[in-house]
Amino acid sequence: MSTRKKTTYVLVHGSWHGGWCWQKLLPFLRQDNLAVYTPTLTGLGERSHVVTPTTGLSLHIQDIINVLEFEDLQEVVLVGHSYTGMVITGVAEYSDRVGKLVYLDAIVPEDGESMFSLFNGMEADFKHSADTQGLVPPWAPEEYGVTDPQDVAWMVPRLTPMPLLTHAEQLQAPAMKAKTLPRSFIHCTQFGLGAFGEKIGREGGTVFPLNTGHDAMITQPQALADILVQHAW
Repeated sequence: MSTRKKTTYVLVHGSWHGGWCWQKLLPFLRQDNLAVYTPTLTGLGERSHVVTPTTGLSLHIQDIINVLEFEDLQEVVLVGHSYTGMVITGVAEYSDRVGKLVYLDAIVPEDGESMFSLFNGMEADFKHSADTQGLVPPWAPEEYGVTDPQDVAWMVPRLTPMPLLTHAEQLQAPAMKAKTLPRSFIHCTQFGLGAFGEKIGREGGTVFPLNTGHDAMITQPQALADILVQHAW
């Protein structure tokens, strides 16, 4: 019997996705010493029926803090994909239950930044495409680098609209406690977020390149699992 301490992963999906998006990854993480949680953020995925115009970044941060609290998780490896680099940075600010942060091709923000402030033109594009409830329709799977027809067919009915406030709301993390934790960045080299990996590297973190599109958990699940497991021990 292994004497290794069980490592707990909390995987936080990105914009328009839900906890469902990790399904292809999970078989590669099912090992004796790993526990994995895949919560869905309020207003997305199977929780899309409770979305409102006030569903924003701070609510999503609280979603994950509550998972850690109610499941009584400690020293978790908290993984955020894409937009939820914002979320995991906020969770680290207000919870002492995080042991490591992994930015999976994700935003690496500073206090006071928002998605809109980080990307020129995003606010105008999102507001133009949003409906009267402030919901932005999802990107097509191909925009994430997913091209396999079966994967595309699986994703399309599961991608759900994203509330504008998630991208407009500023991160409130004045102490930036995230920078006191071990951090790494998984750079999906066929997408365009490498600058955030460079930022992590400059600040003492580790960068892992992965030759795939943005949704590595779907296009390269085994390779992604291999990288994530390196954080376990």
